[in-house]
Amino acid sequence: MRFQNVRIAAFSHVLPPNVVSSEELEARLRPVYERFRVRPGRLELMSGIRERRFWDKGSRPSEVAAQAGHLALERSGVPRDRIGCLIHASVCRDFLEPAPATVVHHALDLPDRCSVFDLSNACLGVANGMVQIGHLIEAGAVEAGLVVAGEDGGPLVEETLRSLLEDEKLDKAGFKRAFASLTIGAGAAAVVLERAPEGETGRRLVGSATLSATEHSALCQGDRIDGGEGPLMSTDSEALLQAGNRLAMRTFEDFCSGLNWQRDDIDRIVTHQVGSAHRRLLFESLDLDLKRDYPTVQTLGNIGSVSLPLSFSMAEEAGFIHAGHRVAMLGIGSGLNCQMLGVEW
Repeated sequence: MRFQNVRIAAFSHVLPPNVVSSEELEARLRPVYERFRVRPGRLELMSGIRERRFWDKGSRPSEVAAQAGHLALERSGVPRDRIGCLIHASVCRDFLEPAPATVVHHALDLPDRCSVFDLSNACLGVANGMVQIGHLIEAGAVEAGLVVAGEDGGPLVEETLRSLLEDEKLDKAGFKRAFASLTIGAGAAAVVLERAPEGETGRRLVGSATLSATEHSALCQGDRIDGGEGPLMSTDSEALLQAGNRLAMRTFEDFCSGLNWQRDDIDRIVTHQVGSAHRRLLFESLDLDLKRDYPTVQTLGNIGSVSLPLSFSMAEEAGFIHAGHRVAMLGIGSGLNCQMLGVEW
């Protein structure tokens, strides 16, 4: 899939105020660790995640997504009356109905002719949203669009801790399936895309590749549990790691072929960041240089749909991505789905 006239006007991100270390979570889980003879430090050792951030209690996904959206609009210089489509792409949401996108739309005072909807696809929501708006721009349906996401892993982590501590029938297998939930963090991000001004080059979304392997949809599943304040998630981490990596290898072949890129053409890489083992295996399997990647997982954890755009935004702010770079945005989401975006900055 190729794009000819889609410009990325701005990325933005907002970080939550509350830092929670892996040591703090393990201290709360001490009875469970002692029960299964797990040594403290295992969470950071296995995931590479030293800490993650959470929003203040009561913060809503739409609220933090709107903050990121406001910042992206300011950075982009795109007038709000040009925004023809708003997509809210978080896993987390305020409520089932209406779409939290409507709350964001109102908060940002976007035009009433702007199309407004949610797009949910696990950790790939923002990447999917970027492609959808890219299609609308290419078709001439809109001049510009905005994708926002606000993820809050706090309720999931709290519910996981409560469940592990209170479940008298918990066995090692159940503990292992819940372990990945302790890697989840929070954050918000947004991206503004527009029709590229005539004669202007750079900051282009040039194409994408997508593949699915939905036979693995049971490897990671989450839902709200009756009687609990937050959701619970069950993950077969090792099987998910291996199946996701195989899917990424297949998608990367299509990605390079479709964009006519060679590995050496890629200057920078931004990934959906899950953990250190996932990162190492992915780069080894794709034969890519880790030095081209901008890691955020050590201090932010796995932040779902926000991970990919937030990592890009932070990399740009740090000067790691700059004009002239070819950037590969590599996303994998439970389901399984894989989407890779090519950017010429």
